[in-house]
Amino acid sequence: METADPPRPAAAGPGPGTPGGRHRRAAGPRPRGTLRRAGRLTLPYLLIAPTVLALAAVLGYPLVDLVLLSFQDMTRKQLFSGTSPPWAGLGQYRTILSDGFFWNVVGRTALFTVVCVAATMALAMLVALLMRRVAPWVRMTMVGVLVAVWAMPIMVAASIFRWLSDADYGVVNWLLGLLPGLDFSKHNWFADPWEGFAVIACVVVWGAVPFAAVTLQAALSQVPPELEEAALVDGARGPQLFRHVTFPVIKPAFVLVTSLSAIWDFGVFNQIWLMRGGQPEKEYYLLGVYSFIESFAVNRYSTGAAIAVITVLLLLGGAVVYVRQILTMGEAE
Repeated sequence: METADPPRPAAAGPGPGTPGGRHRRAAGPRPRGTLRRAGRLTLPYLLIAPTVLALAAVLGYPLVDLVLLSFQDMTRKQLFSGTSPPWAGLGQYRTILSDGFFWNVVGRTALFTVVCVAATMALAMLVALLMRRVAPWVRMTMVGVLVAVWAMPIMVAASIFRWLSDADYGVVNWLLGLLPGLDFSKHNWFADPWEGFAVIACVVVWGAVPFAAVTLQAALSQVPPELEEAALVDGARGPQLFRHVTFPVIKPAFVLVTSLSAIWDFGVFNQIWLMRGGQPEKEYYLLGVYSFIESFAVNRYSTGAAIAVITVLLLLGGAVVYVRQILTMGEAE
């Protein structure tokens, strides 16, 4: 007697381990982890977007307008009438680059920058090393004085140095006159451009040392004492200890402050303008002063714009050198 076959169980759908299951899961919505990862990647750019847009509006537009103006021939006629100035192409740059006086100003600016930066960094390093050796309360007092000097307006600082170097009532002439064999009565420090630039350099360095000194002192506080103690045990003293142990640690901060000082000193304008009473002689022209005089005193606006563009390009060259040094030090570390 034959019996009926037992009913077969219904075929189950493909499980998660089967190929069909994998295909069905991949075809579903994107996992939340991918969305979160994309959000983490785009969030920093969204956060800095307002700052980038603000910088582009505040700095980008004037820079573009300056470059366009340097390729035109703007005069007072176009300025007052509001008409578009004629296109001059590279004429402004050819005129400037073929002018020997312009290259004299460039060389003078470079020399002034080198002297001011060297003096600033030397004095700042000495002050920073001194702050490292004194008692904490003396260090805090020195920091307070440096910050007060740094916060002083340039106009006030220039007025003080003009009084110190005054030909009739200057303290410098009086002090030098006390030395035997020296007569500085009625001595005009600005009659000779070398002496005048020495006074102006003092104003620039006096205002730049506080920032550099405080920054270098903060970098010196990060030097591990163990390194210096080990070097002392090995017999290192004085300059050797600073050169081979201390300076390599603070080198990134030193390069940063040096580069910023070079950029600031290369574009010095206020100190010269104020020390010369708003009427600097040609012997006192630096690139910033030369550009301003050409634009607003001689009314050659496009020529002044071209000088300003060349100044920006020279500063960008210095910035590239600074970035390369930072990248090189990062690779070395």
